[in-house]
Amino acid sequence: MQNPITPLLDSANRIILGKQHQIRLALCCVLARGHLLIEDIPGVGKTTLAHTLAKLLGLNYQRIQFTSDILPADIIGASIFDPEDRSFKFHPGPIFNQMILADEINRSTPKAQSALLEAMEEQQVTVEGKTYRLPSPFFVIATQNPAHQIGTFPLPESQLDRFLMRIELGYPDRNAERELLSGQSRFHLIENLQTELPPEQLKNIQKLVNTVHVSSALLDYMQNIITFTREFPDYPCGLSPRAGLSLLNAAKAWAFMDSRDAVLPEDVQAVLPAVAGHRLRSASQDSGAVVAPILERVNVL
Repeated sequence: MQNPITPLLDSANRIILGKQHQIRLALCCVLARGHLLIEDIPGVGKTTLAHTLAKLLGLNYQRIQFTSDILPADIIGASIFDPEDRSFKFHPGPIFNQMILADEINRSTPKAQSALLEAMEEQQVTVEGKTYRLPSPFFVIATQNPAHQIGTFPLPESQLDRFLMRIELGYPDRNAERELLSGQSRFHLIENLQTELPPEQLKNIQKLVNTVHVSSALLDYMQNIITFTREFPDYPCGLSPRAGLSLLNAAKAWAFMDSRDAVLPEDVQAVLPAVAGHRLRSASQDSGAVVAPILERVNVL
């Protein structure tokens, strides 16, 4: 029986060329009910990837362009006085969609960035003491420019920790770039995409992901990884309990995508750079290099 994820991956790979591993990680993040941070230079396909996933999943999609003057109300919404009813009515902001693209999130001030915290953690927002639920499913895909570029504000640790994964796309290889140059516009290809995994089916798959078996020995391996990050002197701060849960959920999703009903150590190792790299804050910017000491020194039991 074909894995229901396979057609979606095939369609995405026809839009984003030569980035099979990054697309797989992005979808893994969605199946694990997490939020995704894509960090790279402008023009390599970050927005295209977000739009592609939204179309293939049939989700209501909204892009929010983060700038230095954006306010929390521009994201969440605000209560506006209605002279006819002589009362304030809440007008929802763009965050009330199933998939949000927070484009160039680090070009906004920390105050604007913080508007996403409650939404990402609890799938709700609070305005003037009243709580409003967000749609289900709900995902945030944020893009971030490299920190050395002009006009960026670094994301605080509390914000970074709410992203289950961080990935980088990088430049395409020569063959993929040749196909981009000689082929159709990606915009037109995205417009013609059909939904491969409707929201209700996506939610059912997320429930199945949660049932993937994790053995006691595998949990020991994961705990050894977490403990190592807290004791290794090169890491300013080790992985938090939330990061441990993120690693577990991502490994379950990775195993499901391989049509397995149990997590293997290889699943943990496959998602570890994307889950842990941005949390460990090593001097190296490459996620693979950040987690290399973990893979080298923590033995599989």
